[in-house]
Amino acid sequence: MNFGEALGLLKAGKKIKRAGWANVLWVAMMPALFLPPASSTEPGPKVNARTARHIGERAPLDSEPYIAAMTSGGKWQPGWLPSQADLFAEDWMEVE
Repeated sequence: MNFGEALGLLKAGKKIKRAGWANVLWVAMMPALFLPPASSTEPGPKVNARTARHIGERAPLDSEPYIAAMTSGGKWQPGWLPSQADLFAEDWMEVE
């Protein structure tokens, strides 16, 4: 499948990869996320200390969607971007 079709799968919450990839197991789209500030007293998830160190204790996290990769070494790599070769490739596939 081409990248346009693969992008449609990403938007539908599926994982994808290219047939010849050895260093990346798959890529997935992480949806937009809003979290209250670390200083919030609301129950439930909120900004963690690692993020609050950069954005401030009183700042909420308002994240845009992004694509992340799971590497063959088991590392999570946020902010994955397709290369030109990836954009024009016809060997994209869905990962179950």
